[in-house]
Amino acid sequence: MAWSEALQRLLPSTLTDEFYTQWADIEREMNAYLEYNPDVLRDKVVLLPCDDPEWSNFTKFFALHFVDFGLKKLISASYAPNSNDGGAYYQPTLFGDPQFDEARDLVKGKLFVLEPKHISGDGMVDVDDLRWTYLDGDGDFRSAEVTRPRDEADIVITNPPFSLFRELLAWLVDGGKLFSVIGNSNAVTYKEVFPLIKGNRLWKGATGNTTDMVFGVPDGAEVAESDRLKAEWLGYRGNYTRLGNSCWLTSIDHGRRHEPLQLMTEADNLKFSRHKEVRGTGYARYENYDAMEIPFTDAIPSDYDGGMGVPISFLDKYNPDQFEIVGTLESNDPDNAFRTRVYSSQECREA
Repeated sequence: MAWSEALQRLLPSTLTDEFYTQWADIEREMNAYLEYNPDVLRDKVVLLPCDDPEWSNFTKFFALHFVDFGLKKLISASYAPNSNDGGAYYQPTLFGDPQFDEARDLVKGKLFVLEPKHISGDGMVDVDDLRWTYLDGDGDFRSAEVTRPRDEADIVITNPPFSLFRELLAWLVDGGKLFSVIGNSNAVTYKEVFPLIKGNRLWKGATGNTTDMVFGVPDGAEVAESDRLKAEWLGYRGNYTRLGNSCWLTSIDHGRRHEPLQLMTEADNLKFSRHKEVRGTGYARYENYDAMEIPFTDAIPSDYDGGMGVPISFLDKYNPDQFEIVGTLESNDPDNAFRTRVYSSQECREA
């Protein structure tokens, strides 16, 4: 069977949950952790639970920097190509015949391992030094076969399918591991996520906030023309899309998180704020919660120490040494223990 025919037979009509992170984005975020703590990865076991080096830059990146970072062990797990509920796809491999082979096992996941003893004598460390084997199952991160290396790992890093973000986060928290993952910016409002942010167990990453991130996509994936053109404008031509609502969410500390916000006093904001909602009009207060409404992060008064309702974008600049998060104003979940108001904005509009 020709490769193109096999691909057409296996390719699902839409692949909306497969986004491949660019090398530069991984490098920028990891460098931020290393700048804050040069030994953050030293002697650590790093797990990449959703990352096949056949198309994932995560495994390639950490394999290349294995010695530089002083890693103890690198483990990467891949999901079997045709285990996707939406269908199956297959891409050329680095670890075998690049042509489609019907005999190849596409229902089993794979586990890749790199340790110092695996490094070849050519003076270089890369994906060629990985040792790999098929798993018994499909490589789903929730399986016992991938949970075991999670329990062995010190740090977990990945870009998971966004549709499984909640499940991946629960899996990480249950394992008690340091982690850095890519997700949707709106995830900070999830009831599973906000308590972690409030408790300083999870925060925004150092990079990629309020900016477009470009991702590779499989052949045949549907990409909005505007996103394809934006990715092209950013220098990525081909099977790429851009997502303006993606970010890193992490429990690994970085210096950006401890940079104090430079703010004006309340009086200066009233005189000089660039926001007409604040300049000359002052700040509104909530009717049934003792807090001041702050419509923009840079409009926070430096001389006010009471409760403030800040926009969600505040989390991009949140410094736990400067501020304390006490709750959430907006929540449609009446059982949310961190909800500070008894009505939502929608209820306000309907009143």
